[in-house]
Amino acid sequence: MRAAVLAALIAVVVALGLIVFGGNGGHGYNLLFQNASQLVPGNQVLIGGQPAGSVDSIELTDDNLAKIHVTVEQELHEGTSAVVRATSLSGVANHYVSLSPGPNSNPALEDEATVDLGSTTTPVDLDQFLNTFPAPTRRALGEFIRGNAEQFADRGPDANRTFKYFAPALNRTSAFVRELNADERLFERFVVNSSKLSTAVAQRGNELSSAVSNASTAFGAIASQNEAFSETLRLLPPVFRQANTTFVNLRAALDDIDPLIETAKPATKDLAPFLRELRPVLSRAVPVFKNLRLSTSRKGFANDTVELLGFLPAVQERSAKTFPHSEQAIEAFQPNLNFARAYTPDIFNGFGRLGQITGYYDGNGHYARVQFALNLFKRSESGELEAISPSQQYEAFGESAGARRSCPGGSTQAAPDGSNPFTEPPFAGSGVSPTSECDPAAAPPGP
Repeated sequence: MRAAVLAALIAVVVALGLIVFGGNGGHGYNLLFQNASQLVPGNQVLIGGQPAGSVDSIELTDDNLAKIHVTVEQELHEGTSAVVRATSLSGVANHYVSLSPGPNSNPALEDEATVDLGSTTTPVDLDQFLNTFPAPTRRALGEFIRGNAEQFADRGPDANRTFKYFAPALNRTSAFVRELNADERLFERFVVNSSKLSTAVAQRGNELSSAVSNASTAFGAIASQNEAFSETLRLLPPVFRQANTTFVNLRAALDDIDPLIETAKPATKDLAPFLRELRPVLSRAVPVFKNLRLSTSRKGFANDTVELLGFLPAVQERSAKTFPHSEQAIEAFQPNLNFARAYTPDIFNGFGRLGQITGYYDGNGHYARVQFALNLFKRSESGELEAISPSQQYEAFGESAGARRSCPGGSTQAAPDGSNPFTEPPFAGSGVSPTSECDPAAAPPGP
């Protein structure tokens, strides 16, 4: 009974071996590569990503090529190609051979047939790629790698969080590059203007050096206040949170201000010429503003605005008592001023004519000598002088003397167009009535 079971197991194993490896042990082929690409006997041979055989041996041909002997399960046809691949860059003996079989309609390859260099591809190893660079470049790359190792030492989790956003950053960079490429003419202008800017900066190397030196001094001053700067940074987050709310509300305010801007556009279309004309005015005003401080603060007593403001309370206290009486005086004087206003041409014309008359003179003096005489006394019936009361001193110039006040513009004959005398009526607002305050008929004789 045991012998029957053992014979059955042996038959099953043999059947599985025939199924897996084929009844004739597979097909052997020779693959020629430029180099062995770190293949070792026993490496897998894949077809369509599935294991189909293994590498049997590796030999060096007379023309320094690598002949790789492989055994695969299926029969290959003409047009088959082979590529040596690596599962990762971190290993050494982790390479495999990937076969792409030719079409079944092509003639089948004989066993031990050779697939030459025209149908094989050798991968480029990392050391081969690095050997294409000169020695200084390789040395700098090594230092860069060691520097990164020191930079990320004990910071693996932080680096992983950074790499999490690396792909979105590349995506946004790609979108940014697409936007740059969308308007090539604008990008070209940007590059040209940047070149001009760089040239202008290069021509002012001394000024740039001074600016860098001043910036270094400024940053040094900031560093000396690191505690205050740290406190400022601590207060920034709540400020930014408040600013975020402010900016959200500002968006609605901007929507409300759009109608104002649209309304202001017609009024501001001529603003540019006005600003061009305003520029020289502002340039000339610079010295004025520089000297403006002299009016606010100056050495000496009671000679600047600050000291004047100090006197204002006392002035205000006195003016509070004076201004009410001044207002009453102005109000009482206003009718006289209104009446005298209409005689302004007569007054200035009289001054002008008086100057012409009194301009000529001889040995006795000027031709015209005018003197106002006012009698303060009168004789009584007994022949004695008596004082004239103030109410009667001017009667000699009044109606009792046969004289009456002339109207404005009445010092000459009336013009044909009726423009004088200037009385109300017919001129509204004259302030002089021809019935009670002057006599329009009191004009010099003549046409």
